[in-house]
Order: sequence, then structure tokens, then C-alpha cells
Amino acid sequence: MENNRNKQLYSLEDLGYDSFFEKHKIDQNLSSFKVGRVSSEHKERYTVKTIEGDYDAEIIGNLGYSSNSREEFPAVGDWVAVSEYDDGKLLIHKVYSRKTILERSAVGKLGERQIIASNIDFAFIVLSIDRDFSVNRIERYLTICYNSNVEPIIVISKIDLIDKIELSQIIELIEKRIHKVPIITISNETQSGIDILEKIIEKGKTYCLLGSSGVGKSTLINSILGKSYMKTGEIGNATNRGKHVTSYRELILLESGGILIDNPGMREVGLTDMTEGLRMSFEDINELSKKCRFADCTHIHEKDCAVLCAVNSGKIDSDSYENFLKMIREKNHFESTEIEKRRKGKDFAKMVKEVKKLKRK
Repeated sequence: MENNRNKQLYSLEDLGYDSFFEKHKIDQNLSSFKVGRVSSEHKERYTVKTIEGDYDAEIIGNLGYSSNSREEFPAVGDWVAVSEYDDGKLLIHKVYSRKTILERSAVGKLGERQIIASNIDFAFIVLSIDRDFSVNRIERYLTICYNSNVEPIIVISKIDLIDKIELSQIIELIEKRIHKVPIITISNETQSGIDILEKIIEKGKTYCLLGSSGVGKSTLINSILGKSYMKTGEIGNATNRGKHVTSYRELILLESGGILIDNPGMREVGLTDMTEGLRMSFEDINELSKKCRFADCTHIHEKDCAVLCAVNSGKIDSDSYENFLKMIREKNHFESTEIEKRRKGKDFAKMVKEVKKLKRK
């Protein structure tokens, strides 16, 4: 993209920049730096979009050394303060405050978080009807979105594989447990519903695709772009699992002015401390819990539990109730492991401090 250097390809507003980030730039005295947005990450090497185009970038040493956790490193969707060096490459000096953060518990790392993407306005929760469909999974994604103040949109793909009656039954099943969330049904094969999806994408807004491997996220991006941009793959016959075609997160600008962030397929969507997200995802249970006899009711065995009464009478769906309990246990486990990890970190820091004192004597 060397021929595009110093030529404005798009505005910062096209990339999603607004008054929230402008205020941060002024408050943090970052006006002497260029502004860019992280569009992809490859093991602490980044691609950053600026008004002149895409640049390779890396963080300055001080930013890496002063970070206490992986969460403080740049993530896809972040706005960053940058300067140019070494023949067109960029140095990242500062990560702007994040308006929203989509995160999950890091796979295989107790008490740690993994940022899925940042500064997201809407999330497309993509599930396919052939292998991935699960209302429990939708509730899990909703919890992540609500906790991050990201507006969710449910997208059911591959509807060409079923008839209209089966599709209406699936929608009814979703609406029985999930309220006030838009549902869009699509087929990348027939292009049904793609036009509806395109119409709701707003200029300057950022949309993140969430879903397992093989649900058609990359194919959906190709359909929206009208060209073969993302590599796509087939479902394995033996395992009925999608292949990880998308191996990294990427921010893509649409001709319509919207911004899409694709994600690798997620088989595990672990929760962090998502109290607010759970409250909003299970609004019916939350409202009923206010009528329980005990303020600290666990809704499992207590006498005069309004939630249990509603489950037994059929007012609350039993599958939704079981999913709620499972997610509460998961949230509590994450919180306890995070507290324990912090305690160990403080103990280690204290020990190091004591050793340094002894050495000085």
C-alpha cells in the first residue's frame, strides 16, 4: 500500500472514531501522535488502520514492560496513539480507553480474561441450524454482550437446509426463552436474508461476529462484501465440526460504511464476572428472585423460592433455569480463581520486596 501513503483513504469517523475517543485523546495529551485503529494482531505484531491506509505496527518497549496483564496490550478494535518509524512502520505508544470490551475467560488459564474485541457497538450471534443450534449457547453469548453493553442481534444461518415449518419452530423456540432481541434468518447459499442484514448495518458502527467454527461467519462476510474475501471451509463429516478457517481476528471496512470484526470460531465461551450480563440475559428469573423469601436465595433448594415455584409451574423454562444455574456456578468459579490469583501475585510481590531489602543490608 506504499502508493497510498499520505493520501487520505477514509476519515477517522469511517473507522468508528467519535467524541468519546476524541475526549480521551485531549485528556491524555495525545494530540502529538497519529490516531489509528488496530485491525489485526499476530503475536504482538499488529496491523493498524489510519486515514492514510494500513500499517504494520508494534508496541513500544515501555508499554510492554509496564503492562500487568495481557488485557492491557492492544486488541482488535482498539484505538491507539502511534508514531511512524523505520520506513513506514508504526510504533504504538498508548491504547485509548475502551468504550466496550467483549471478553471471555481465557481457555486453559484459570482466573484470566481474553479480549475478543473492543469498541464494539453490535454483535451478530451466528448459529447454524444444521449442527450448532442451541438456545443455551445463545443465552451464553447474550450474557457476554449485555455485560459489555454491546447490542446483540441473533443470526440463524443455513436456513436452506430446512423448510418453513421447521424454521418457524426454531424461531418460536428462541422467542420462548429470549425476548426483545432481533432475529435474522439467512442462507449464504440462496442469499436469503442477506439484504435485511445489510440494511441494518450503520455507517461508522462496529459489528462483531460471534459463533462456533463452521456456522458460516466467513461466508457471511463474503456475501455482505459481494466478493470472495474470507477463506471458507467445509464441515468435517466424521466430527460434524467446523474447521478453523479464520485463525485470527480482523477488522474489515464495508463499502456501506459499516465495520465488521470477524473472529475465529469459539468452541468454549467461558464467563468472567458477568453479574450484570446474567441479570439481563435471565431477566424473568432476576425479577422473580426479588420475591424470594431470602435475600441470598440460591434458587436451588430454599423454601418459598419464587424462582423454583415458577420452574415447577412451567412459568420459567426448565432448560433456561438449568443453564442459568450452570452459568452462575461458572461465574462464581472464575471470581474465586481470580481472587486467589491476585492474592498469590501480591504474596509474590511482597516476597520479592523482602528479598531486595535483605540484599541491601
